[in-house]
Amino acid sequence: MKKLILSIIAIQLCLIAFSQVEPICHTASTEKFAMFASNSDFGAEHSMPSDYIHVSQAGGEQIQFDCPDGKAAHAYYLKAKKPTNNWIFVFQEWWGLNDNVKRESENLYNDLGNVNVLALDMYDTRLATNREDAAKYMQEFKQERGDQIVKGALKFAGSKAKIGTVGWCFGGGQSLLAALSSGKQAVACVMYYGMPVDDVEILKTLNCDVLNVWATRDKWINEKVISKFEANMKLANKKIKSLSYDADHAFANPSNGSEIYKEEAYKDAYKNTIDYFKSRFK
Repeated sequence: MKKLILSIIAIQLCLIAFSQVEPICHTASTEKFAMFASNSDFGAEHSMPSDYIHVSQAGGEQIQFDCPDGKAAHAYYLKAKKPTNNWIFVFQEWWGLNDNVKRESENLYNDLGNVNVLALDMYDTRLATNREDAAKYMQEFKQERGDQIVKGALKFAGSKAKIGTVGWCFGGGQSLLAALSSGKQAVACVMYYGMPVDDVEILKTLNCDVLNVWATRDKWINEKVISKFEANMKLANKKIKSLSYDADHAFANPSNGSEIYKEEAYKDAYKNTIDYFKSRFK
Protein backbone atom coordinates (compact mmCIF):
# COMPACT_ATOMS: atom_id res chain seq x y z
CA MET A 1 0.00 0.00 0.00
CA LYS A 2 2.83 2.35 0.92
CA LYS A 3 4.47 1.77 -2.50
CA LEU A 4 1.16 2.46 -4.23
CA ILE A 5 0.70 5.75 -2.36
CA LEU A 6 4.25 6.82 -3.20
CA SER A 7 3.69 5.97 -6.86
CA ILE A 8 0.50 8.04 -6.96
CA ILE A 9 2.28 10.99 -5.34
CA ALA A 10 5.13 10.70 -7.86
CA ILE A 11 2.71 10.72 -10.79
CA GLN A 12 0.89 13.76 -9.37
CA LEU A 13 4.17 15.64 -8.95
CA CYS A 14 5.12 14.86 -12.55
CA LEU A 15 1.77 16.14 -13.79
CA ILE A 16 2.15 19.35 -11.79
CA ALA A 17 5.67 19.89 -13.12
CA PHE A 18 4.54 19.24 -16.70
CA SER A 19 1.68 21.71 -16.37
CA GLN A 20 4.12 24.44 -15.31
CA VAL A 21 6.36 24.04 -18.34
CA GLU A 22 5.89 26.89 -20.79
CA PRO A 23 4.39 25.58 -24.05
CA ILE A 24 6.85 25.42 -26.93
CA CYS A 25 5.75 26.81 -30.27
CA HIS A 26 4.62 24.19 -32.74
CA THR A 27 7.66 22.30 -34.10
CA ALA A 28 6.13 19.88 -36.60
CA SER A 29 6.56 22.25 -39.54
CA THR A 30 10.26 22.73 -38.72
CA GLU A 31 10.81 18.99 -38.43
CA LYS A 32 9.04 18.28 -41.73
CA PHE A 33 11.15 20.85 -43.53
CA ALA A 34 14.35 19.51 -41.97
CA MET A 35 13.55 16.10 -43.45
CA PHE A 36 14.00 17.58 -46.92
CA ALA A 37 17.66 18.19 -46.15
CA SER A 38 18.46 14.47 -46.37
CA ASN A 39 17.27 14.40 -49.99
CA SER A 40 19.94 15.26 -52.55
CA ASP A 41 17.29 16.52 -54.96
CA PHE A 42 16.32 19.19 -52.45
CA GLY A 43 19.91 20.34 -52.21
CA ALA A 44 20.17 20.45 -55.98
CA GLU A 45 17.33 22.99 -56.06
CA HIS A 46 19.61 25.42 -54.22
CA SER A 47 22.34 26.85 -56.41
CA MET A 48 25.42 27.94 -54.54
CA PRO A 49 25.16 31.60 -53.47
CA SER A 50 27.41 34.03 -55.30
CA ASP A 51 30.65 34.79 -53.50
CA TYR A 52 30.38 38.45 -52.59
CA ILE A 53 30.61 40.63 -49.49
CA HIS A 54 27.73 42.91 -48.57
CA VAL A 55 28.89 46.35 -47.53
CA SER A 56 26.08 48.26 -45.86
CA GLN A 57 25.24 51.69 -47.20
CA ALA A 58 22.60 52.26 -44.52
CA GLY A 59 24.55 51.64 -41.34
CA GLY A 60 23.68 47.96 -40.88
CA GLU A 61 25.64 46.28 -38.11
CA GLN A 62 26.07 42.95 -36.38
CA ILE A 63 24.63 42.97 -32.88
CA GLN A 64 23.99 40.64 -29.95
CA PHE A 65 20.99 40.54 -27.65
CA ASP A 66 19.95 38.42 -24.68
CA CYS A 67 17.49 35.52 -24.85
CA PRO A 68 15.34 34.08 -22.02
CA ASP A 69 17.44 30.89 -22.01
CA GLY A 70 20.50 32.92 -20.98
CA LYS A 71 22.27 32.50 -24.33
CA ALA A 72 23.04 35.51 -26.49
CA ALA A 73 21.61 35.72 -30.00
CA HIS A 74 23.08 37.43 -33.04
CA ALA A 75 21.47 39.56 -35.73
CA TYR A 76 22.08 42.05 -38.52
CA TYR A 77 20.41 45.29 -37.46
CA LEU A 78 19.31 48.30 -39.48
CA LYS A 79 18.00 50.98 -37.15
CA ALA A 80 15.30 53.37 -38.35
CA LYS A 81 16.45 56.93 -38.96
CA LYS A 82 13.69 58.25 -36.71
CA PRO A 83 12.13 56.52 -33.69
CA THR A 84 9.36 54.14 -34.79
CA ASN A 85 7.57 51.06 -33.52
CA ASN A 86 7.61 49.46 -36.98
CA TRP A 87 9.84 46.38 -37.13
CA ILE A 88 10.64 43.72 -39.72
CA PHE A 89 12.14 40.42 -38.52
CA VAL A 90 13.99 38.72 -41.41
CA PHE A 91 14.64 34.98 -41.52
CA GLN A 92 17.42 33.31 -43.47
CA GLU A 93 17.41 30.54 -46.06
CA TRP A 94 18.98 27.21 -45.13
CA TRP A 95 22.46 28.67 -45.75
CA GLY A 96 22.36 30.89 -42.65
CA LEU A 97 22.61 34.64 -42.16
CA ASN A 98 24.76 35.29 -45.21
CA ASP A 99 25.42 38.39 -47.28
CA ASN A 100 22.42 37.77 -49.53
CA VAL A 101 20.08 37.95 -46.52
CA LYS A 102 21.84 41.11 -45.34
CA ARG A 103 21.43 42.67 -48.79
CA GLU A 104 17.73 41.76 -48.92
CA SER A 105 17.32 43.19 -45.41
CA GLU A 106 18.87 46.45 -46.55
CA ASN A 107 16.63 46.52 -49.62
CA LEU A 108 13.58 46.19 -47.38
CA TYR A 109 14.94 48.89 -45.09
CA ASN A 110 15.46 51.33 -47.97
CA ASP A 111 12.20 50.63 -49.78
CA LEU A 112 9.90 50.61 -46.75
CA GLY A 113 11.03 53.95 -45.40
CA ASN A 114 11.20 54.50 -41.67
CA VAL A 115 11.38 50.97 -40.26
CA ASN A 116 13.70 48.91 -38.08
CA VAL A 117 14.96 45.72 -39.72
CA LEU A 118 16.39 42.84 -37.70
CA ALA A 119 17.75 39.81 -39.58
CA LEU A 120 17.96 37.04 -37.00
CA ASP A 121 20.80 34.52 -37.01
CA MET A 122 18.91 31.28 -36.37
CA TYR A 123 22.06 29.15 -36.64
CA ASP A 124 23.93 31.02 -33.88
CA THR A 125 26.75 32.29 -36.18
CA ARG A 126 27.14 29.07 -38.19
CA LEU A 127 27.20 29.81 -41.90
CA ALA A 128 27.04 27.23 -44.69
CA THR A 129 29.06 27.69 -47.86
CA ASN A 130 28.12 24.30 -49.34
CA ARG A 131 24.98 22.16 -49.54
CA GLU A 132 26.31 19.54 -47.13
CA ASP A 133 26.77 22.04 -44.31
CA ALA A 134 23.46 23.75 -45.09
CA ALA A 135 21.66 20.41 -44.79
CA LYS A 136 23.54 19.60 -41.59
CA TYR A 137 22.77 22.93 -39.93
CA MET A 138 19.11 22.82 -40.89
CA GLN A 139 18.72 19.28 -39.51
CA GLU A 140 20.52 20.20 -36.28
CA PHE A 141 18.42 23.32 -35.72
CA LYS A 142 16.17 23.09 -32.66
CA GLN A 143 12.91 25.01 -32.74
CA GLU A 144 13.14 25.49 -28.99
CA ARG A 145 16.26 27.58 -29.56
CA GLY A 146 14.62 29.40 -32.46
CA ASP A 147 11.70 30.36 -30.22
CA GLN A 148 14.16 31.72 -27.66
CA ILE A 149 15.85 33.86 -30.32
CA VAL A 150 12.50 35.31 -31.38
CA LYS A 151 11.55 36.02 -27.77
CA GLY A 152 14.86 37.80 -27.28
CA ALA A 153 14.23 39.81 -30.45
CA LEU A 154 10.76 40.79 -29.23
CA LYS A 155 12.25 42.05 -25.98
CA PHE A 156 14.91 43.94 -27.94
CA ALA A 157 12.23 45.58 -30.11
CA GLY A 158 10.04 46.42 -27.13
CA SER A 159 6.48 45.72 -26.05
CA LYS A 160 5.06 48.49 -28.27
CA ALA A 161 6.73 47.20 -31.44
CA LYS A 162 4.57 46.26 -34.41
CA ILE A 163 6.16 43.17 -35.93
CA GLY A 164 6.25 42.12 -39.56
CA THR A 165 8.10 38.93 -40.52
CA VAL A 166 9.57 37.63 -43.77
CA GLY A 167 11.70 34.64 -44.69
CA TRP A 168 12.69 32.33 -47.51
CA CYS A 169 12.93 28.52 -47.62
CA PHE A 170 13.74 27.42 -44.04
CA GLY A 171 13.10 31.04 -43.09
CA GLY A 172 9.65 31.00 -44.67
CA GLY A 173 8.44 28.58 -42.04
CA GLN A 174 10.27 30.53 -39.34
CA SER A 175 8.50 33.69 -40.47
CA LEU A 176 5.11 32.13 -39.72
CA LEU A 177 6.27 30.69 -36.39
CA ALA A 178 7.67 34.09 -35.38
CA ALA A 179 4.38 35.77 -36.25
CA LEU A 180 2.62 33.24 -34.02
CA SER A 181 5.13 33.85 -31.22
CA SER A 182 4.68 37.62 -31.55
CA GLY A 183 1.06 37.39 -30.45
CA LYS A 184 -0.83 40.67 -30.65
CA GLN A 185 2.32 42.47 -31.78
CA ALA A 186 2.24 40.66 -35.14
CA VAL A 187 0.87 42.81 -37.96
CA ALA A 188 2.25 41.11 -41.09
CA CYS A 189 3.78 37.82 -42.22
CA VAL A 190 5.42 37.00 -45.56
CA MET A 191 6.45 33.45 -46.39
CA TYR A 192 8.56 32.58 -49.43
CA TYR A 193 8.22 28.83 -50.16
CA GLY A 194 8.19 27.95 -46.46
CA MET A 195 6.64 25.02 -44.61
CA PRO A 196 3.33 26.10 -43.01
CA VAL A 197 1.84 25.09 -39.67
CA ASP A 198 -0.88 22.45 -40.06
CA ASP A 199 -2.56 22.75 -36.67
CA VAL A 200 -5.74 24.81 -37.13
CA GLU A 201 -6.00 25.55 -33.41
CA ILE A 202 -2.54 27.11 -33.46
CA LEU A 203 -3.34 29.09 -36.62
CA LYS A 204 -6.38 30.50 -34.81
CA THR A 205 -3.96 32.37 -32.52
CA LEU A 206 -2.35 34.23 -35.44
CA ASN A 207 -2.90 37.98 -35.10
CA CYS A 208 -2.22 38.91 -38.74
CA ASP A 209 -2.87 37.78 -42.28
CA VAL A 210 -0.26 36.04 -44.44
CA LEU A 211 1.25 36.80 -47.84
CA ASN A 212 2.34 33.41 -49.15
CA VAL A 213 4.77 33.22 -52.09
CA TRP A 214 5.40 29.86 -53.76
CA ALA A 215 6.70 28.30 -56.97
CA THR A 216 4.57 25.97 -59.10
CA ARG A 217 7.60 23.84 -60.02
CA ASP A 218 8.65 23.43 -56.38
CA LYS A 219 8.65 19.69 -55.58
CA TRP A 220 8.61 20.36 -51.83
CA ILE A 221 6.42 23.33 -50.96
CA ASN A 222 4.07 22.26 -53.73
CA GLU A 223 0.44 22.77 -54.66
CA LYS A 224 -0.72 20.09 -52.21
CA VAL A 225 1.07 21.80 -49.32
CA ILE A 226 -0.24 25.23 -50.31
CA SER A 227 -3.82 24.06 -50.81
CA LYS A 228 -3.84 22.47 -47.36
CA PHE A 229 -2.39 25.63 -45.83
CA GLU A 230 -5.05 27.79 -47.47
CA ALA A 231 -7.81 25.43 -46.31
CA ASN A 232 -6.46 25.42 -42.75
CA MET A 233 -6.23 29.21 -42.70
CA LYS A 234 -9.86 29.38 -43.81
CA LEU A 235 -10.87 26.98 -41.03
CA ALA A 236 -8.95 29.16 -38.59
CA ASN A 237 -10.82 32.20 -39.93
CA LYS A 238 -7.56 33.85 -40.98
CA LYS A 239 -6.76 35.64 -44.21
CA ILE A 240 -4.11 34.48 -46.66
CA LYS A 241 -3.08 35.70 -50.08
CA SER A 242 -1.02 33.30 -52.17
CA LEU A 243 1.15 34.37 -55.09
CA SER A 244 2.32 31.59 -57.40
CA TYR A 245 5.13 31.80 -59.96
CA ASP A 246 6.24 29.48 -62.75
CA ALA A 247 9.57 28.76 -61.11
CA ASP A 248 11.50 26.39 -58.86
CA HIS A 249 12.10 26.46 -55.12
CA ALA A 250 14.48 29.29 -54.14
CA PHE A 251 13.69 31.30 -57.28
CA ALA A 252 13.72 34.56 -55.28
CA ASN A 253 17.41 34.49 -54.34
CA PRO A 254 19.36 36.89 -56.59
CA SER A 255 22.62 35.26 -55.52
CA ASN A 256 21.53 31.90 -56.96
CA GLY A 257 22.74 30.65 -60.31
CA SER A 258 20.75 31.70 -63.38
CA GLU A 259 19.10 28.29 -63.69
CA ILE A 260 17.19 28.84 -60.43
CA TYR A 261 16.87 32.59 -59.99
CA LYS A 262 14.00 34.13 -61.96
CA GLU A 263 14.43 37.89 -62.06
CA GLU A 264 10.95 38.81 -63.31
CA ALA A 265 9.24 36.62 -60.71
CA TYR A 266 11.56 37.88 -57.98
CA LYS A 267 10.81 41.52 -58.79
CA ASP A 268 7.06 40.95 -58.85
CA ALA A 269 7.10 39.03 -55.56
CA TYR A 270 9.32 41.71 -53.99
CA LYS A 271 7.00 44.52 -55.13
CA ASN A 272 4.03 42.69 -53.62
CA THR A 273 6.01 42.21 -50.42
CA ILE A 274 6.79 45.92 -50.16
CA ASP A 275 3.19 46.92 -50.91
CA TYR A 276 1.93 44.44 -48.33
CA PHE A 277 4.22 45.66 -45.56
CA LYS A 278 3.48 49.31 -46.31
CA SER A 279 -0.26 48.68 -46.03
CA ARG A 280 0.18 46.98 -42.67
CA PHE A 281 2.44 49.66 -41.16
CA LYS A 282 0.08 52.58 -41.75
